[in-house]
Amino acid sequence: MSRWRAALPLVLLLLAGLLLFASGSLDKLSPQQLLSHQVELRAHIAAHPWMLRVAYIGLLTLAVSTGIPGTIVIIIAGGFAFGVIDATLCSSIGLTLGSLILYLASRYAFGAGSRQPPPMVTKLHHGFECHPVSYTLFLRFIPMLPFGGITVALAWLRCPLWLFLGATWLGGTITLIFETWIGAGLGDAMSQSDRLGVGTFMHREVLLPLGAMALLALLPLLIERISRHCREDDRHGG
Repeated sequence: MSRWRAALPLVLLLLAGLLLFASGSLDKLSPQQLLSHQVELRAHIAAHPWMLRVAYIGLLTLAVSTGIPGTIVIIIAGGFAFGVIDATLCSSIGLTLGSLILYLASRYAFGAGSRQPPPMVTKLHHGFECHPVSYTLFLRFIPMLPFGGITVALAWLRCPLWLFLGATWLGGTITLIFETWIGAGLGDAMSQSDRLGVGTFMHREVLLPLGAMALLALLPLLIERISRHCREDDRHGG
């Protein structure tokens, strides 16, 4: 019974995420939907700037805390609605708060971590044990890794709270800059055309952040190649 009680917060978060995902609410934040209601959206933002920003932070906090996929849709919509700077600041707050909620719920559910860890945690365990600070930062700087999954894995590894919050805020914010930039760029590109197609992504405002995201995604391969090269040099030198 105590095990189920400990897992209840995490289960409730996952159920909330499933309901949010199944409700189709995220579909209303697609670029085409935002463009078709752009005039009304701008008017609402002008009339209630703080209320809509707080609502955006709350929505992103809820989505991130449930660990559901598709939070990037919310972040891109934020860039579309508020611009790069405002959207990055608001998204950073929502991302950090949501991750903290999921982390604490996971830590409470996992207890002392005596149970068999999930496969993802097993793969990450060695690197975290050897270099906890650099490895945690590394995981948060890679945009292609599942953000919620990494949060749960770090909770199981009992990552210190200060390290988790610092890495989540720093790594998440850097990624958010490019994601909100994509949203703002899509807004500029689609204001010139009411159709979302390949040509939309060829605009400089969209192409540049997409290229930066691609470079971040390639970062693990680059680091692995450099590390392998260094190990080979040490072996030959020895």
